[in-house]
Amino acid sequence: MKTRSNAGVLIAFLVISSWSISLYSLLTWDFSWSNPLTYLMVLVQMHLYTGLFITAHDAMHGTVSSSARTNFFIGQLCTALYASFSFAKLNKKHHQHHQHVHTENDPDFHEGNFLSWYFKFLKEYISFWQILAMALIYNFLKFWVEESNLLVFWVLPSLLSTLQLFYFGTWLPHHGAHDNLHQSRSQSKNHLKAFFSCYFFGYHYEHHDSPGVPWWRLWQAK
Repeated sequence: MKTRSNAGVLIAFLVISSWSISLYSLLTWDFSWSNPLTYLMVLVQMHLYTGLFITAHDAMHGTVSSSARTNFFIGQLCTALYASFSFAKLNKKHHQHHQHVHTENDPDFHEGNFLSWYFKFLKEYISFWQILAMALIYNFLKFWVEESNLLVFWVLPSLLSTLQLFYFGTWLPHHGAHDNLHQSRSQSKNHLKAFFSCYFFGYHYEHHDSPGVPWWRLWQAK
């Protein structure tokens, strides 16, 4: 059963605004490599990038808002901000994943090691037009933003976020053999670890069992 609550719109706004404010601050920051805060902020921005994608994921399941149009708008906004993804394409493939989990028809599944699966995962979703759009945005932003700031706080955190999403949201839950209905495993119950690792998506069996539960309530299903 889907959880219909417009509280999801507020949560989405908090995630998007936190990402936006943080990114603007970091792109205008005269940072130093000798400052430990630099490395911490890369991780913070990585986590906020992951939050954008997780919010879009909730929109795919219709749990951000009771309005289908609002779900689509927020989902497309988040995927565009994340890396110029097409929300419609991601939405279609994600529902294929839920319908055919751990089979040859599952776009997120691969019978290989970590690296081969990760690159197959990226290849499944990244398109030429997306790369072109990101390159144009990057070169446009260089007129106003120091290139070092762009690389460290715009490019690097987004790439690290793909690893975070893949490792905690695909590799750990789905690799290897399973003996349950959803072909998924979950991390042990630790809400703090679950939130900071991937917005509770380490509780992955619970997500497949109740896909209508938004990320910010998924801990209750554990």
